[in-house]
Amino acid sequence: MATRPDGRGRTLESRVRYEGRTVSLRSERVALPNGHEVELDVVRHPGAAAIVPLDADGSLLMVRQYRHTVGDWLLEVPAGKLSPSEDPAACAHRELEEEAGVRAATLRELGSIFVSPGFCDERIWLFLATDLVPSEQRLEADEVLAVERVPLAEAERRALDGELVDAKSTVAILRAAAFLRRG
Repeated sequence: MATRPDGRGRTLESRVRYEGRTVSLRSERVALPNGHEVELDVVRHPGAAAIVPLDADGSLLMVRQYRHTVGDWLLEVPAGKLSPSEDPAACAHRELEEEAGVRAATLRELGSIFVSPGFCDERIWLFLATDLVPSEQRLEADEVLAVERVPLAEAERRALDGELVDAKSTVAILRAAAFLRRG
């Protein structure tokens, strides 16, 4: 049976295998657009916002954060999970203040990305934050990080050269740099 590019699959059955603070794991029986029925493991995530905070001097405020899942420190843009029913822009403002200790007078959306759509529905909305003013950093118990200033050109080079390994940060920085070049 041919698959139509505009066809949609549908969930026939869904069972919760695990329900945690951040994600749930479900086993889903689905009918694909090509007519095949398959069993899939799906991680459900509420979504997130990631922010490229650009200071007046052209530096990004990035966070070097310890990530237990990879056993290392990663250089990232500030980001965080959406609260239930939270607007992505509101989440971006909240996370920027919590992690980087600044507020942004101007926030521009740079689109969104799916992190790993083969098994997870996490969507991250990307933002460029400018007109920054100091605020109070409010880290959560699981956030071990330090803010670092990185010139935009250096951050873009690191993203292109593969020095940045965090996907959301790489995409967000490249989109922000392209947006700023377009003026």
